Amino acid sequence: MSIAILGAGAFGTALAVALSANGPVTLWARDTSWGRDNPRLPGVTLPDAIRVTDDLPMAAQSGTLLLALPAQALGGFLSDHAALLDGKHLVSTAKGIDLRKLTGPSTLLTEACPAATVAVLTGPSFAADIARGLPTALTLACADAAAGKALQHDLSTPVLRLYRTTDVTGAALGGALKNVIAIAAGVVIGAGLGDSARAAIITRGFAEMTRLSARLGARPETLTGLSGLGDLTLTCTSAQSRNFRYGQALGAHQPFDAATTVEGAATARAVAALSQRIGCDMPIAAMVAALAEGRVSVENAAEMLMTRPLKEE
Repeated sequence: MSIAILGAGAFGTALAVALSANGPVTLWARDTSWGRDNPRLPGVTLPDAIRVTDDLPMAAQSGTLLLALPAQALGGFLSDHAALLDGKHLVSTAKGIDLRKLTGPSTLLTEACPAATVAVLTGPSFAADIARGLPTALTLACADAAAGKALQHDLSTPVLRLYRTTDVTGAALGGALKNVIAIAAGVVIGAGLGDSARAAIITRGFAEMTRLSARLGARPETLTGLSGLGDLTLTCTSAQSRNFRYGQALGAHQPFDAATTVEGAATARAVAALSQRIGCDMPIAAMVAALAEGRVSVENAAEMLMTRPLKEE
């Protein structure tokens, strides 16, 4: 099946590089002036099997479309181009919750393109690692088991191993929520609070992720897999994570490049609103939202979390 990737950021470009090992891939970008060397992914020259284009209708002729767009940009893109995408196999790589609708990427895709087969590709991965051909394992979630199996075959390579699930809600939430916890982990390290505090944030953050996901219909075991615990571990412990670096800057009271996409900051705000709506306790996510909006200091945030009422684990 022909494959096109819509969005030529670092991750979309890296996926194009990886999947070109299987055959021709189309990579769509709004601006293609960079030619074969995408500044979003320095040091990587695109293989000849990748066709770069700014012609969206042409790219959308492919049967399988990977939407490698930021979570907060996906809704607007679908509003403008849903007719081009409907009826296709649509695979979102976004890791976030839409601020306007308080829903994940799979719901946005299903609502905008009801005739499409919707899937989510997520899990512990950095674009630079994928582009360099380093071994990576991801989760492919598709409610249609047969379609998921076909996509798993089409999107796997010798160094990109996909595990499939039908729990789209759990996989999508794992990828979104771990970014919020990664910011909190970065804040802890940036503030000099130590690795023990980071371990506590990761552990209690995972409890929050599981709690909210279960309330929204996910299977708890999904969160223990690559799309949940695996991705959480990676992003909370590596400076390659933009969310972790953003949290580090917050914790150290240092500026952060505003041009860098930090999915967890917007998702924290969405989670805070969503958890309040459904009555689900998410103290770490709420604190990240408050920190990102400047409503609380790092010092006060740490004190507020540490002085919460004592409870069973």
